[in-house]
Amino acid sequence: MIIDCHGHYTTAPKGLPLWREAQIAALKDPDNVPAKGTVNISDDEIRETLETWQLKQQRERGTDLALFSPGAGKMSHHIGNATTSQHWSEHCNDLIYRACNIFPENFIGVCQLPQSPGVNPANCIPELERCVNELGFVGCNLNPDPSGGYWTDPPMTDRWWYPLYEKMVELEVPAMIHVSASCNPNFHGTGAHYLCGDTTAFMQLLLSTLFKDFPTLKFIIPHGGGAVPYHWGRYRGLAQDMKLAPLTELLLDNVFFDTCVYHDPGVQLLTKVIPIKNVLFASEMVGAVKGIDPQTGFNFDDTKRYIDGAPLTAEERAMIFEGNARHVYPRLDAKLKSRGQ
Repeated sequence: MIIDCHGHYTTAPKGLPLWREAQIAALKDPDNVPAKGTVNISDDEIRETLETWQLKQQRERGTDLALFSPGAGKMSHHIGNATTSQHWSEHCNDLIYRACNIFPENFIGVCQLPQSPGVNPANCIPELERCVNELGFVGCNLNPDPSGGYWTDPPMTDRWWYPLYEKMVELEVPAMIHVSASCNPNFHGTGAHYLCGDTTAFMQLLLSTLFKDFPTLKFIIPHGGGAVPYHWGRYRGLAQDMKLAPLTELLLDNVFFDTCVYHDPGVQLLTKVIPIKNVLFASEMVGAVKGIDPQTGFNFDDTKRYIDGAPLTAEERAMIFEGNARHVYPRLDAKLKSRGQ
């Protein structure tokens, strides 16, 4: 089985963005009382959008299952307040639940959290519990920068975040560390803010004792880890200068990287530098880069081709494609085993 650990419902039916536009417009009225309301989307609309995009590409590229979450760039936790984010997250997660129920063999849910700048992450616990315990989701996306590019909240290793981590450990769900849209014009969303966020989060983890407090807490850093694999020597050297343990002991029981790197040399660097047990297959499709690479004639985000072409053993490919995801997402493993997979 080939498990894609990083899929977003970026092609959601128009009813979802229409609801969001109305929610944002209502924020301009100081007398408005926020209401959750309803999102009008039919099952047929869900089928059509997925059959046209994600399912079609799964079949063409030979992948089997995607861990499926709301569009990361559209989380936009900086908009409105905690109530704004709560209502938006609930609607997004409910849509993911419906998609997974319609195509249970192709998608398993990962939830958006109702984060908001300056609001303690403990506020996210009820929605996390709902998604895991009631909707059957196996993980969550955690935004280290709810401010949208200004990084106003404490580092994700601060005790500010600990109540949420305690619940993640209790529920046995990992988090993909994933920033959302950037409203800071200095940072292009997918080309700069995403990759800077990945790199920043890794350095925060390196400097912390977080995993002494939470030895079973697990994070996935997407987009190949940002700059991390390319500068692995720098991080090893910094850890050594600070008299810290080697990175393999310090982080690599808890921190994992995905393969959303869109060319052969990048994936080969990732799989050469980072231990294979820490690499999870992912494509992010339909996501950051949708076009065809003129040098290869294939889509940039057809990442399975890069793993197939990398100098790996059959056992290593099996780990990247399936085994590592089952390890990092124990609820995924249990769900698949319950199906006889």
